[in-house]
Amino acid sequence: MSKVKLAVFASGNGSNLQALMDAARSRPGAPVEIALVVSDRRNARALERARDAGVDAVYISPKRAGGRAEFDAAAVRELEARGVQLIALAGFMRILGADFVRRYENRILNIHPSLLPAFPGTRAIQDAWEHGVKTTGVTVHYVDEGVDTGPIAAQCPTLIRPNDTIETLTAKIHAVEHALYPQVVFAAAEGRVRVHGRLVTIKPPAIQLPPVR
Repeated sequence: MSKVKLAVFASGNGSNLQALMDAARSRPGAPVEIALVVSDRRNARALERARDAGVDAVYISPKRAGGRAEFDAAAVRELEARGVQLIALAGFMRILGADFVRRYENRILNIHPSLLPAFPGTRAIQDAWEHGVKTTGVTVHYVDEGVDTGPIAAQCPTLIRPNDTIETLTAKIHAVEHALYPQVVFAAAEGRVRVHGRLVTIKPPAIQLPPVR
């Protein structure tokens, strides 16, 4: 069975990209080939991680592209050149345009460090911490035309304990992300994920949620 070609979009450190690459390399019969990494930041560590792993890595300059539509069009050219079938956003800080999202409808996954719909946006961990909630977590969702509003594929809670700090909470959430995201991406690549409006179902084998910490 041929592998699904996956593109990962990342703006920063790329730890979720690394988790995906590690899982694709270590799991026998992994259903994806990471064919491309795209970043909107020239010095993103994610690009370095990809190149170190022998994965095509492309920086698309938002300024040179000239706008969201032009950036998206440049990304589409890179995706089509490699036959990409599935996209995983991994700390990608740009909002993709409606035309791009419609083009890849139900083929773009994102990982977010809260239990959506609580605490959307770029400060999710900090917002949960400052709000004083006792439980936050991680969400994997499909990307729609809103911001962190797409159908939810999987969630895993993380407790905020009295002895936690923002640093320990961030580390716990990242550990959950790294365990959860490859499983959902692989399930999507295997055709086991179905989106029915806002309801997402995953056929067996079930996603193994990390222990609640």
